[in-house]
Amino acid sequence: MTRHAVLLAATLAALLAPGSGAPAPGRASRNKLLLVSFDGFRWDYDQDVDTPHLDAMARDGVKARYMTPAFVTMTSPCHFTLVTGKYIENHGVVHNMFFNTSSKVKLPYHATLGVQGWWDNGSIPIWVTAQRQGLRTGSFFYPGGNVTYQGEALTLSRKEGVLHNYKNETEWRANVDTVMRWLSEDGLDLVTLYFGEPDSTGHKFGPDSQERKDMVQQVDRTVGYLRDSIARHGLAGSLNLIVTSDHGMTTVLKKASDLVEIHKVPNFTFQDIAFELLDYGPNGLLLPKEGQLEKVLGLLRGAHPRLHVYRKEEFPANFHYANHPRIPPLLMYSDQGYVIHGRVNVQFNNGEHGFDNRDLDMKTIFRAAGPSFKRGLVVEPFESVHVYELMCKLLGIVPEANDGDLSTLLPTLHSGEGTTPTPMPTPTPGGARSALQAGHRLPWLMGLAATAMLLAKTP
Repeated sequence: MTRHAVLLAATLAALLAPGSGAPAPGRASRNKLLLVSFDGFRWDYDQDVDTPHLDAMARDGVKARYMTPAFVTMTSPCHFTLVTGKYIENHGVVHNMFFNTSSKVKLPYHATLGVQGWWDNGSIPIWVTAQRQGLRTGSFFYPGGNVTYQGEALTLSRKEGVLHNYKNETEWRANVDTVMRWLSEDGLDLVTLYFGEPDSTGHKFGPDSQERKDMVQQVDRTVGYLRDSIARHGLAGSLNLIVTSDHGMTTVLKKASDLVEIHKVPNFTFQDIAFELLDYGPNGLLLPKEGQLEKVLGLLRGAHPRLHVYRKEEFPANFHYANHPRIPPLLMYSDQGYVIHGRVNVQFNNGEHGFDNRDLDMKTIFRAAGPSFKRGLVVEPFESVHVYELMCKLLGIVPEANDGDLSTLLPTLHSGEGTTPTPMPTPTPGGARSALQAGHRLPWLMGLAATAMLLAKTP
């Protein structure tokens, strides 16, 4: 073998070595992505409030008439749909609260955010998928972004505290500043950023209140600050921005003469129930004691015209919700505006969500702008389950199996934007990144190998 052939062969061996970490071709030109969620931003909140920054974003990019969230229209389940592309019965985060029907343990929302097994139950969110394909990701307060998945944590993450003040606009800007540093200085490619408003204000004061309108203006100012920050950090030409939400909000009919009160149903008793998850808006989950299912179902079904009660296997399939092992045998939901009162009447919110995702008040927003998106485009309504495929396209990564369809949102992009990587088997956690990087380098490495073999035959 000649000296040149030996050098080529040595170079080839080094490049093929596991964990070599050389970037994939074109990696430097891939645009970054920032997904921002303003919790509880109903689709029409910009129609009774002046929102110049959201309006400017729509002119500069893409606006949906509205987006339909997954059912059940709650914060954690809907946010996890956005980052997995799966309906709730397929990703398993079925409620804001962790619950265990055997131990009877129930945990509130903030505690559930840190329960590893509640989130890591078989579905891989986009953060981990991107990292396994050579990218760096971060989550700032986004539900599900502070645990590990199959042992892998996000590159950077922040988790909100139990007593976190959702309304502090000064802190909002500081959070935006942190995320900008992550993207511009720390080299992150994908970041998800979460704000707990206008959901909190909508719950407390109602969606038609002046307080909610004031909060929407704060959201709009924050969108303006965010877009200005993108420009200041030199990211305008390389960062795609998506602004969306998890669900809408509707007014609670607190003074209705026909409240839904389970404890007032004739002949019904909680002594027949082994586990219940009630008093959380318009949804209910029940595990009757052994031998009591038919009795309980018979008493509750038809007990109230605003209450809909089903066996698990009979729950409407279009909701894509009930077919998961975490769901107990009986499910119920109430009509828009009516919450379900369990043992006592304890719900006092003026605004609520969790209702049928076909109800217009549950619809939410979608805005997108950046180098990959068309300008001034208004698109027809679509389901939130499709956003995941769009984000994978923007990042040039192979998506996990999901329920979305790329063709739904592909028309929002300029022709040729994003990359279409060759699908490959889902990598194992250990060594996944190096295997994928090697796959990207395979064509030119094969050419190099052929050259080395030819030189080896040269005297």
